[in-house]
Order: sequence, then C-alpha cells, then structure tokens
Amino acid sequence: MKRGQLDDLLAFATIARVRSFRRAAAELNVSPSALSHTMRSLETRLGVRLLARTTRSVAPTPAGERLLESVESALEQVESGLGAMGQWRGDPAGAIRITTAHYAAHHILAPALPAFLRENPRITVEICVEGRLADLVRDGFDAGIRWGEIVEQDMVAVRIGPNTRLIMVGAPDYFERHPRPQSPADLERHNCINYRNVSSGGTFPWTLQRADGKEVRGRADGQLVIADAPDLAVTLILAGAGLGMVLEEQAAPHVAAGRLVHVLKDLCVPFGGLHIYYPSRHVSPALRALVDRLKWKPSDEPEA
Repeated sequence: MKRGQLDDLLAFATIARVRSFRRAAAELNVSPSALSHTMRSLETRLGVRLLARTTRSVAPTPAGERLLESVESALEQVESGLGAMGQWRGDPAGAIRITTAHYAAHHILAPALPAFLRENPRITVEICVEGRLADLVRDGFDAGIRWGEIVEQDMVAVRIGPNTRLIMVGAPDYFERHPRPQSPADLERHNCINYRNVSSGGTFPWTLQRADGKEVRGRADGQLVIADAPDLAVTLILAGAGLGMVLEEQAAPHVAAGRLVHVLKDLCVPFGGLHIYYPSRHVSPALRALVDRLKWKPSDEPEA
C-alpha cells in the first residue's frame, strides 16, 4: 500500500460511519475542506464515486458500501494494534466519545473522570449528554451509559452502578392542598409530573411495582412534562408543583430533612443499575481502561 492510502481509507470510513464531513473532520482533527479534497482524490484514483452528497446529508453509494465492508474490519484491527502500543509505554492512549443522560454524567462520570484523566494523560474523553438513545455506530460513539433495562441486547454491557428505584414524592406544601394518595387509583386526582421519552416522543407510563414483584399501572396526568431534566423535576416537586417519581438517591436527603414526603411506600419503579455499553468486545485500550475504572463490583452493592 502506498504512503497516504491508509489515511485516505480511514477518512472515507470515518465519513461513512458518522455521515457528516464536519463531524468526521472534527474526529480526525483536520479541516472539512482538507477532508473533502482527500475524498475527491480517493474517488478519482479509484475511478468510482464512494459518497453521495446533498446539502443536508452524506451517505455511502453502493460502491462505497462495498468498500466499507471490505476495509472497516481491517482498519479496526490496525487502530486496535496501534492503541495496544500503550501497553508497551505503560499507559493507554486515545480518544473516547461517550453518550449518556444527565444523571449518569453527573453522578458517575463527573466523580470518576478527574482522577482517571490525571492518571491517563494520553486519553481524551468527549461526553455528549442527551435524552435520546443514540445509535453508537451511526453516531460515532465509542460507548454509552444508560440504565441496564434499555441497553440493546446485542451490546456488550458492563454494570457500573448499584440497583436503584424511582419513588413517589411530593412537597408538604402540595399535600396541604391535596390529600396524600392511599392507592394507585388516587393518582387520577393528583397533578402528576411526567417525563418525556425523548426517543419515542411519548411520556413514560407510571408502571409501579409492589414488593412482591406485581406490577400496578397508575393513571398519572398533570400539567407538567419534563424531558431529560431530573434535577428540574426535583426542583419543581420541592416547589409544590406536583407529585412526581424521583430516583431514591436524589430524594433521600430531602425526605430526611422533611422537604419531601414519600408516599405509597410499597410501590416503586425498580432499575437494575447503570451500565456502560459498546458494540464490540474488541475495544481500544483507552476505553478498556475507563470501563475497568467504572466497573461495579459485587462487594460495592449496598446491603438490603
């Protein structure tokens, strides 16, 4: 292979994967114009059009899809091999792009990353905080962090947090104006704060679970719907805006201080813990180092 051809193929594969010249240029640390010139040169040299471009999108042509299938695996092996050289230097290196939601970004990544990055000066981390469930391959992410229940089955998933649950809470001021619910049927008479499912567009149902595992569906209508802003939900509930479901860890300090009241204590929405997930078992040394740092150990699980 001639000098520069590997770089050209890497440029093509990156554009085809992220479907954007601008994003590919940022990932490769080159200018969009330089990347466009590289692609024109590659297409001229091969005598075939590899990318179909419009003003809004870019996608591989049939010939481009065929080339991508041929070279993508080899490029991954080359990248993995180069990344593995960190083992000989004694430190992993490379860039990691992570998609996650607000809670995991603040409660998992924010506490862990400062020390991790100090100990691994050759690793860079980009975090995209968003409510939607991103397609890792299509959107150019190395890994995602989500609740275990929503991670796709074909992903490699590593648990990084304990079991938790959503509990139902309201402010004392709210209950001065509304009677405390005694059963799920009472929720129909309350102003319930709902969460928007950013991926599907609907709102999350209040499917509650009893201690014996039996599910109970409650009708929860209200004036407020929140999309991917759990801290805002807590603030609004504290202000007496309505009755809401909140992660127990977020609610506990307020319940202990009397600022929130936990109602229907025999009902909750259980979650199996946060997981970091990725599409292949062949991960870069940089991502492997981060996964190892975040991995949840059985001994870390709080006792019941």
